[in-house]
Amino acid sequence: MNKQRGVKIALAATAGLIAVPAILLVVLLNFDWNRTKPWLNARTSEALGRPFAIVGDLSLTWEGQTAKSPEPDEGWRSIIPWPHLVAHDIHIGNPADMKAPAPADMATIKQFSFSLNPFALLEKKIALPVLRFETPAVSLLRSADGKNNWTFKNDGKVSAWKMDLQRVVFTKGSIHLVDAIKHIDVTADIDTLPADPVYGVAWQLHGTFNHEKISGNGKVGAVLSLQRQTEPYPLMATLRMGKTVIAAEGTLTKPTKLAALDMRLKLSGASMARLYALTGIVLPETPPFTTEGHLVGTLGPDDSHWIYEKFRGKVGSSDISGSLDYQSKQPRPLVSGTVVSHTLLFSDLAPLIGADSNASKLKRDVAAVQPTNRVLPVETFKTERWTSIDADIKFSAEKILRKKELPINKLTTNLHLKDGVLSLLPLNFDMAGGNLRSNITLDGSGKAGKNAIKATMKVTARHLKLKQLFPTLQPLQASVGEINGDASLSAVGNSIASLLSASNGEIKTLINQGTVSKLLLEEIGLNIGNVILTHLVGDKQVQLNCMATDFGVTKGLMQTQSFIIDTDDAILDVSGNIDLAREQLDLTIRPKSKGLRVFSLRAPLYVRGSFKQPRVSVDKGVLALKAGSAIVLGALAPIAALIPLINAGPGENSECAKLLAEARVKPVAPPPGKTYRSKTQPK
Repeated sequence: MNKQRGVKIALAATAGLIAVPAILLVVLLNFDWNRTKPWLNARTSEALGRPFAIVGDLSLTWEGQTAKSPEPDEGWRSIIPWPHLVAHDIHIGNPADMKAPAPADMATIKQFSFSLNPFALLEKKIALPVLRFETPAVSLLRSADGKNNWTFKNDGKVSAWKMDLQRVVFTKGSIHLVDAIKHIDVTADIDTLPADPVYGVAWQLHGTFNHEKISGNGKVGAVLSLQRQTEPYPLMATLRMGKTVIAAEGTLTKPTKLAALDMRLKLSGASMARLYALTGIVLPETPPFTTEGHLVGTLGPDDSHWIYEKFRGKVGSSDISGSLDYQSKQPRPLVSGTVVSHTLLFSDLAPLIGADSNASKLKRDVAAVQPTNRVLPVETFKTERWTSIDADIKFSAEKILRKKELPINKLTTNLHLKDGVLSLLPLNFDMAGGNLRSNITLDGSGKAGKNAIKATMKVTARHLKLKQLFPTLQPLQASVGEINGDASLSAVGNSIASLLSASNGEIKTLINQGTVSKLLLEEIGLNIGNVILTHLVGDKQVQLNCMATDFGVTKGLMQTQSFIIDTDDAILDVSGNIDLAREQLDLTIRPKSKGLRVFSLRAPLYVRGSFKQPRVSVDKGVLALKAGSAIVLGALAPIAALIPLINAGPGENSECAKLLAEARVKPVAPPPGKTYRSKTQPK
């Protein structure tokens, strides 16, 4: 009796255990889950710190896990159905402090669904094999005061629960980003690629960036589980902004942390300076360019490191190659590296200082601001960008070409940018059998005024061969003289033209212990008979005792202190000024022959006019006076007619040694307020 009673109790208990989940299952299957929406919406809004609402239908069904899970359970667990939640018309609002013109919702989703692994709940794990979004629309917003709608409420507590998300599926979604700080207004349309063996999501981009149209497209891998971060995440993208195109293809390791990037990167555009809008890296103005290289990088919240290595490409008609290294540092990032050009076209350097043509400026998206009657470049430097980054780059060009022959064999420089101060220390050219060495500093930190540059320049020229320096000037091809010179200038401005027009300092050049073409000197001295004879019998060399030039520069006005050419045959004395601000020449050349010259008309020459159209003229009054007196005297005595045209040279020029000594002195800027004057000009 007791045994039968025990069996009945056991059967009843078993039936009860079976009945409870059965009843619970019946309730769950027949329960109207829409009744829970007010409670669910309220709890979710509280957790997110912003409005949340499931406006449409909310339902729960039970489905076999094998249909939903990429890694289904085995054994008896495989026959247990999993709950499948489906919600329609979901709205996630913006934080309360986001003001108009923010949209009403940060995100809307036409349908949201997922299956939940119930057994994982026993391990405090929320396992979602597949998370599906149908027609999601996300609006990300950052206002000018820095507030954004993508930062969610976080109480700082560490949850004991873990999330295991294995796959995310988007169906025709969109993301709209409006950033008032970065001046971004772009929309990305995204869609899942179910049949692609490599990529899981495709996207297309359109909108504006820094008030310029931007577009692009690409593919990325499927959204991975947080636990599967060791697998390389494939990326492929192309972005176009104006004439700038960026194309990349490679992989990203640990995409949720942006840990490591490894890809081929192609860049092209109208000018490297246009890359600033996309990269934030200050690069110089250049002709149209294209490069391709290997980009590797590690990204972190406080420290990012990028290397664009073994890149090769073209800048204008010049080749470039090298490696660049970018590191995020405080207070500014640092770009360092080495860039080499094996063959550099000299004209490709012109955009760096705005010295290219207006047609070239239009090609690199710069306004054609150069006046047709000006020679010195007026295009302004963008100094407001100089304080955004530091740089330390070595550049060299092994061979330099120019359409009009220019004897430059090599260029080397070290470019430093720190605290808004750009330095070329040194900037060296091997040219004309000698070298030209410069130290240039351009302070664009803003200390000299808004958008103004405080510039200093020291230049040293040594052993420049005359015939190599002017290879197209035929009278100099028989010359073997050398030029040595020094210059020291300082100024404040925002372009090459404004800097030179405000410059102060000194410029000195010296030629000594060489020979120079006699024909050139005879032409300058208007020695008619000898010019004819030289053309008939050929040129010959004249011993050059010295040529010394010494210009004082005050507020852009170059005034001759000394400018004398002394040879065995003649002395040429040059006086006057060169106005860099107005680009005007006003020079007088007074030839003085040594020895006898038949028919030597020693009238002064005037070099005047603009840099663009200089004019050379003869003092017609002096010329007429000498010619007239010759005619009068010729009527009295033919021999006497030669007297005004016969020149007895002044003999040895004691001034030469003094000029050479002065020219060797290191150039020093004149004291403030002092104006240099030529010895021939009245005080």
